[in-house]
Amino acid sequence: MLFEHIEYLWLLVLLLPLGFFLKEGRDGLESYFDPKILKQMRDTQGRTLSKRTRNILVIVALALAIVALAQPIIEKGEVKVHSETIDVMVGFDISHSMFAEDIYPNRFDFAKHKFVSLINEMQEAKIGVIGFSSQAFLVSPLTKDIGSLKFLVKNMKFDTMSLKGTDVLGALDVTHNLMKESKKKALLLFTDGGDKSDYSREIAYAKEHGIVLFIYGIGTDKGGVIKTPEGVLKDKKGDIVVVKRNDAIKALALESGGAYLQYSMSKNDMRILSENIKSKFKTTQKSEEVIRDTKELFIYPLWLSLLLFVLSFSSLPKRRRRV
Repeated sequence: MLFEHIEYLWLLVLLLPLGFFLKEGRDGLESYFDPKILKQMRDTQGRTLSKRTRNILVIVALALAIVALAQPIIEKGEVKVHSETIDVMVGFDISHSMFAEDIYPNRFDFAKHKFVSLINEMQEAKIGVIGFSSQAFLVSPLTKDIGSLKFLVKNMKFDTMSLKGTDVLGALDVTHNLMKESKKKALLLFTDGGDKSDYSREIAYAKEHGIVLFIYGIGTDKGGVIKTPEGVLKDKKGDIVVVKRNDAIKALALESGGAYLQYSMSKNDMRILSENIKSKFKTTQKSEEVIRDTKELFIYPLWLSLLLFVLSFSSLPKRRRRV
């Protein structure tokens, strides 16, 4: 038998002085009454345990509780678990246009919300996050820690930064450098498409380095304005800037062998997108993990401890009312 938290067993040492005291001590009544008289007194009060016996039961109960806290286990051996994982990089367009409010609350916050839905659909995947505008940078390396990914993405704030341009090529380059060992790489972009009409350079780079792009186009055909601390964003002529979704980036997704999906308020779009990614990367990576097969035993000392506690306190002498 082993203990998961053997350090808690040191607490048993604290019970030794108390146990010694109880062994040497005597019941308070035994100091004043003859044993025969004391027996008759206890019989008149009902069948109860002596004070010393109750205290010993409490000490034993505490000891058993400590043993349960240390989590005793029996090892049954090791089990090999085979699992398939998919490595996916997710890129967030953080250029100024992503803060347009044609989609509530804005395009960037909408993308973050959709990302949370996506990773809930891809529990088996290792996901990394990058941000890109005029340049690309890493937010999180590939990980299966869904909690950390949600926290990082929910707390990404770039609305106060001067981020101009949409450098998709930079996002492709970061993805390639992070996944060099993979022949086929999956990259999902949350973007409004930027302002380019020709993505031939990006298409050539993706094909050369085996990057398959899945693009989620965010924005409306009518477009929206961008609010800044100084007011609505205007160009050099003083005209209000209206930014629309650019569907020209769709060619990059399709030419690389991926998929393009326009934004929607549907709750199923991330499920559809995740299934599309999984279908194209079924055998991307296989891993073998060895885990310990154990049987938990803490429940037995815990139940016995509770039983002794109940027994010790239920045997307290009852006071009788005087008539």
